[in-house]
Amino acid sequence: MSDKVIYVMYDDDHTLLDGAKKLVANGVKITEVFSPFPIHGIDPVIGIKNTRLGIMAFLYGLTGLTLATLGMRYMMVVDWKMNIGGKPNFSYLENILAFVPISFEFTVLCAAHGMAITYLLKNKTLPGMPAQNPDPRTTDDKFVMEIRLSENSALTEEAIDNLLSETGYFELDKKEVK
Repeated sequence: MSDKVIYVMYDDDHTLLDGAKKLVANGVKITEVFSPFPIHGIDPVIGIKNTRLGIMAFLYGLTGLTLATLGMRYMMVVDWKMNIGGKPNFSYLENILAFVPISFEFTVLCAAHGMAITYLLKNKTLPGMPAQNPDPRTTDDKFVMEIRLSENSALTEEAIDNLLSETGYFELDKKEVK
């Protein structure tokens, strides 16, 4: 089954944002917006919910802290006891202050890498994945709004076209997608 998709291109982010507000106010569901940089305020307009990336960052950081603590305890207390600076080498807790920098750095390392990999997987932008971008100009200076007619069954294509004509776009493209 194919679906008709309307791609509306703008040359200004404020024009796109104002146009999106007009369309949503008239009952048009906007599927996606492609832009070369984040457009502040577009997410609540088109109905994008907040991500849980912050929660995942905390979990990745907690994993890094746990791995760092277990690794340092094993390496410095169990496996290869070393007397560094005259500190007791039989207890992790008595030396915990010496391990704070390593714990912090490993926590940040795991959180940063975990967030980056999660972001790339979630957005399907890892190297080798097919691009979802409808127009390569959106990586430079243009902005594209995607409207799927299957998600706007309450409005006809002509009604959407009439609403779009009031938004100040400079290019409109209609495609059939599977």
